Amino acid sequence: MSRRFGAALRAVANLRHVPTRTSAVLGIAFAQIRRSPRRTVLAVLAVALVVLSVTLLASLGVGVVDIGEDGLESANRGIWLSGDPVDPSASGTENPIVGAHDVTAELDERDDVSSASPIAMYEIYVGTDPGDLERTSGVGVPGTHSGFDFQRGGGYETDAEDAQEAMTSGEPTTEEVVLDPDTAERLGASPGDTVYLGTSRESAPEYEFTVVGTSSYYSQYLGSESTAVPLPDLLAVAGTTGTDRATFITADAADGHDRQTVAADLDETYPEYDVRASDEQIGAMLEERPLILASGVTLVGLAIVGGIILTVNLFALVASQQREELAALRAIGLSRWVLSGTIGAQGLIIGLLGGVVGLVSTPVLAAGLNRIVAETVGFERLLRTPLEVYAVGFALAAVVGTIVALVAGWRAGRYARIAHLEA
Repeated sequence: MSRRFGAALRAVANLRHVPTRTSAVLGIAFAQIRRSPRRTVLAVLAVALVVLSVTLLASLGVGVVDIGEDGLESANRGIWLSGDPVDPSASGTENPIVGAHDVTAELDERDDVSSASPIAMYEIYVGTDPGDLERTSGVGVPGTHSGFDFQRGGGYETDAEDAQEAMTSGEPTTEEVVLDPDTAERLGASPGDTVYLGTSRESAPEYEFTVVGTSSYYSQYLGSESTAVPLPDLLAVAGTTGTDRATFITADAADGHDRQTVAADLDETYPEYDVRASDEQIGAMLEERPLILASGVTLVGLAIVGGIILTVNLFALVASQQREELAALRAIGLSRWVLSGTIGAQGLIIGLLGGVVGLVSTPVLAAGLNRIVAETVGFERLLRTPLEVYAVGFALAAVVGTIVALVAGWRAGRYARIAHLEA
């Protein structure tokens, strides 16, 4: 009993010494940091670079997913019918849905569908001079809407009579287009100007279209410059009015009907197509790019692993450079736990400082990179930084930095010997 009571007293005494020891450890850590300001600055910058590598890559991943979601949401459609492939950049020869207008008409007649619309995608040639044409993506849609956010001019609409005439005669009837702003600038085309458009350099001079506006709506969605063309006109210049091919058919669930339920019912009605709600369609599109997904995951993984390795090497170097100081502290009777705590406290302080620097720099660098991407690729706000991105970066700096520093301090304490003291 007496031995147990003595052990309890020693435990209480040790607890009373915890605040003192903690204060001593923090005091020694601050003294070491102040003693080597250059080393501290370099360590803080190294941690900041680790944080930036993780936050920027994570922001890129978040942006890719958000852009896909924004594109589908701004299309104002909750249900998507598609065949293989579901790749939104597929050329016209790969438009898998045949008889798209008939399928659309069937969907419009359903009570649980409020509206439906086909979308076709072709590689086209366009230019103000029939002898100087640019290759770009052509997106065939029946009409534009306010979500296009026109920079200049406006959009177009195709009525039922014009669409029927174009599908019957095989000749364009609306003959209006919306150009990407960058395409319009290179071509020197403005609203009201005439451009030649076709699916080949040979056929383009036969078809004249009027530019009615400029917008980057579909360019942001596809990731490349695109031209919006009335769907019947695009099928006419492509020579596919007979087969009436489309890449997608989009639909909206009627009021009072659940989107998921309607999508499941359509999936049973049209087993030859893949029917998905908008959020599922994003996943289907991403599945068509396994290499891109694998590359993104690999980059983020390498950033985290590389950051941890850099942090390990960093604090191992910090502990090694303090070997003489640690030997002196060991010589006066401090335990290895105290020495480890000293290095760990330095890791926490340096991690916090580096994390703050990295997090403060993240939105600045992300904004700069977004401007470069917008000018070169056409994506707006490709890098996006929600709070979760900052949380991951800060946790890596503070938590991982402290743990690594504690381990480095413990290992350094093993080799801290009086022999390392300078004579």
